This record gives sequence, C-alpha cells and structure tokens, in this order.
Amino acid sequence: MKSISSRDNPRLKRLRKWASQGRSRREDAVVLLDGLHLIDALLASGGQISEIVVSEHGISKPEIAGWLTTHPQQEVLLVPDTLFADIAVTESPSGIVGIGKVAATSPAPATNIDCVLLDGVQDPGNLGTLLRTAAAAGIRQALLGVGCADPWAPKTLRAGQGAQFQLAIHENCDLVDFLQCYQGNSIATRLDVSQSLYDAALDGPLAWVFGSEGQGVSAPVAAAVRQGVQIPMPGRVESLNVAAAAAICLFEVVRRRSR
Repeated sequence: MKSISSRDNPRLKRLRKWASQGRSRREDAVVLLDGLHLIDALLASGGQISEIVVSEHGISKPEIAGWLTTHPQQEVLLVPDTLFADIAVTESPSGIVGIGKVAATSPAPATNIDCVLLDGVQDPGNLGTLLRTAAAAGIRQALLGVGCADPWAPKTLRAGQGAQFQLAIHENCDLVDFLQCYQGNSIATRLDVSQSLYDAALDGPLAWVFGSEGQGVSAPVAAAVRQGVQIPMPGRVESLNVAAAAAICLFEVVRRRSR
C-alpha cells in the first residue's frame, strides 16, 4: 500500500481529472467505481481493476480492510480524507474507489436476440435503473441512441449497481438502421394506441424501445418500430417514469415465459 499526502502528486492529479471529466475517462478507457459492490461486480464480469484508492476513514471500515486483505494483488493508494474528497464521484463516498477497465463490446449488435433500445434517455439515474432492470429481466444487449446519458458515468454506474457489466452496451447507435435490420419484433410503449401490453403478442426475439423522459420516442424511431402498446393506467396520471415503464414491460415478458 502506498500513501499519498500531496495534492500535487501526479497520480492524484490524474485521479481528479478522471473524477471530474467524462471525456478524460473515455479517452483513457477507465471507469471509476465507488464502493465494494461495483468493484466486485466488475471483477465478477471478467473486468480488471488497475488501481484501488482508499481514504483514511475508509480503511478503518472492517469490510474495506477485509476486502483489501483478501485481494493482496491489487495496487492500493491510501490518501487523507481531505484529498479523497477531491476524487470522490458520489455525494456520499464509500471510502474506496476502484479504477476499472471494462471488457470491450463486440463491434456490431446482434439482430436476433432480446434487447432494449434507448432513445434519448438523458437522466443518469433513469438510465442506470433501466439498465439494471433490463439485466434483471435477462436482457443481455442494450443499444443507446445519440443523446443518451453516459452509461459509464459514476451516477449511472451507482444507479445500475453493476448491471452495466452484465450487458453488451452499444453507444451512439443508429436506432432506425438497427430496427430495419432486426429479425424479431420491435415494440414501443405509446399513449395513442389501443393495444394493451397485457393482450399483445410477445413471442420471439423482442426489441423494446424506450424514449426520453420528456418527449418519449422520437418520430423517426417510432416510425421504424413495428408495434405500439399501452400500459393500462387506471389512475389519474398521464404517463410513467421511463424506468418504471420498462420494468413493467420487461417483466411481463418474464412472467409469460416462466409459465
């Protein structure tokens, strides 16, 4: 374990840059993982941790100290709490941050398996929750169109709770092009259709399309979707949060397939 106490230390400067600049993280192909849960999730998926940073308060926690003892091969930096605050990526830091390398995603998404397509989902919390829901429902592929939040940003990772490491995530996708090539059925939730989700045919590979929080699915993507369904809402509300709508749709498929 190496201790760092100077704010001008080059390694600490690099960590501060990664913590504050998404572009820098992308250029260096790293993700910052706050907490043991995310660190373990990455390792379980086959990813690598290049460095562990621990605060003085963090190393006093039995669970963190125990984890370090059982992972002696990991390079560890110990920094004072005041310096750790400069690289913390969440409002309530856990006291340990892992610098991770994510396994590369295949260059082209598969066109014959269940997947989710996200069209302009801009809120990191919604995106992370949606990816977590998709992974829990057995989905293994997610396509993010232009304008979506960064799936590897610290807030998105925390909301996803490691689900990102269970999915093949394709970013900046041409969703219309993919839908035209998709070999199964594509479905989007809509308010202007009469077909109920619970009466719709949900057979074969399915590409679920979910739109932005404010505008929903964009017109070009909606035109490429083959089927629209509505989620019955007997209460007096106009719409559902996108992550909630996704959970209802994806687990309706789980329910049917488990019968």
